[in-house]
Amino acid sequence: MGQDLKNWTPDDEGFWASTGKSIATRNLWISIPSLLCGFAVWLYWGIITVQMVNLGFAFEQSQLFTLGAIAGLTGATLRIPSTFFIRIAGGRNTIVFTTALLIIPALGAGVALQNPDTPLWQFQVLAFLSGIGGGNFSSSMSNISFFYPKKIQGYALGMNAGLGNFGVTTMQIVIPLVMTFGLFGGESRTLVNTSGTFFARIPAGSETYIHNAGFVWLLALVPLVIIGWFGMNNIRDEHVSPDIPKPLGAFATITGMLLIGFATAAFGLWLLLPSVEGGLPTSGLGVSKWLVLPVVIALTVLGLKMIPGAVGENLTRQYKIFGNRHTWAMTVIYTMTFGSFIGYSAALALTIKVVFGFSHIEVDGVMTHDTANPDGPSALMFAWMGPFIGALIRPIGGMMADKLGGARVTQWISIVMVASALGVAYFIQQAYASATPEQHFYPFLGLFLILFAATGIGNGSTFRTIAVAFNKEQAGPVLGWTAAVAAYGAFIIPKVFGEQLTAGTPEYALYGFAAFYVLCIAINWWFYLRPGAYIQNP
Repeated sequence: MGQDLKNWTPDDEGFWASTGKSIATRNLWISIPSLLCGFAVWLYWGIITVQMVNLGFAFEQSQLFTLGAIAGLTGATLRIPSTFFIRIAGGRNTIVFTTALLIIPALGAGVALQNPDTPLWQFQVLAFLSGIGGGNFSSSMSNISFFYPKKIQGYALGMNAGLGNFGVTTMQIVIPLVMTFGLFGGESRTLVNTSGTFFARIPAGSETYIHNAGFVWLLALVPLVIIGWFGMNNIRDEHVSPDIPKPLGAFATITGMLLIGFATAAFGLWLLLPSVEGGLPTSGLGVSKWLVLPVVIALTVLGLKMIPGAVGENLTRQYKIFGNRHTWAMTVIYTMTFGSFIGYSAALALTIKVVFGFSHIEVDGVMTHDTANPDGPSALMFAWMGPFIGALIRPIGGMMADKLGGARVTQWISIVMVASALGVAYFIQQAYASATPEQHFYPFLGLFLILFAATGIGNGSTFRTIAVAFNKEQAGPVLGWTAAVAAYGAFIIPKVFGEQLTAGTPEYALYGFAAFYVLCIAINWWFYLRPGAYIQNP
């Protein structure tokens, strides 16, 4: 265990049965919990900010939405360099080092949350650093794609991504629970508003330990770094990672590439975010996100390409994926599935709190949204359900695609996503104009759960399409690249929800998402399902 591998030929059935399967399985089952922790640290702001509201932290709702958005943009941007780590630095080196880096934001969040007077800019910095967890998905998926034969790529990638995505659900269950007792010591704080766990409401006046939300991940991260170091492998074949440096050299290369991603993400946030008292400095221009995101992506790709020496040459070779039209088609389609899953996961808890946790009353002809609703549902009791279903069903989507074809399964679930999004739009509109919004909660939640299930199945089916449509050398980088762009859903969806809630029209967010899904249906049909399609139902 731990040694580098050569002559790795998983499509050779004899090799796979005698040697390959056991090694691939071991790497997969170390990769999954490492990726799970990455998702948890990346997206835990969606739960932490709900509890910050319940504790009366002195921040506005719009400021709290920005924490999730910052983490979302940084995590998505870091997926771009992460796409290319495996060939340059090796799978074992990459997974171990990037998992170790998660200790920094987890520890920092625990420390910052102990002090009720921690300024906004410190939380923004920690949200920025937690994007490391988001970036880890691209390198993890690329790595696992090299270990498995094409015939079961849907299963392998679905397992890695699906169970890795359980980091969202795990986080949404674990954090509310560990906040109820003094696991790591420290002073408790008193709830101002009703809180909850996944099985019970917790009344105002109860004590909570919000700092456990950061510290608890150290219990998994430290052992995983050790297990990964001794249990995972680098593949040194020409089509994977032929020129891996020694570990310290690999770690230095990864660090340099991550810094490029951090720099471009910081520039994008500087342009995007409005100036806020107590927050990080920004341009104050509030440039449109639809302009800034393409600029951030382009600058990151260009910055990586300018790295001198062997790293730059290696990237130039991997950049050949951008000349393949299927790269762009699958980028859009995967954004529909994974982008929706991760964006809704990031936004759902705070959306439930804002829409159903307050009564929406007209005062002097103006609709107000700041009267606490004593009958409102606890966001922490329900927010975990959607990500749980989406992650649980993802391997099933991969297996369905292995049998029926990835594009066909994707087309079916896309239609379901359009219908579900329009249904959610209707009920969220009714709730946000009602003094008793809880009357609309269960239809809203039921349709959202269907939407999550569709995104999960679609995630599995798109993995299958990529594995079949691209050769072995390109499939890994394409998986990483499409995941990078799709991950901007973790920024876009919370940002759009926040903007539309502020405007009093949250249903417009869902209308926009449904329109995008219709576009994806057309692209998927044109490339993979119409008579004479470029590749028939991969």
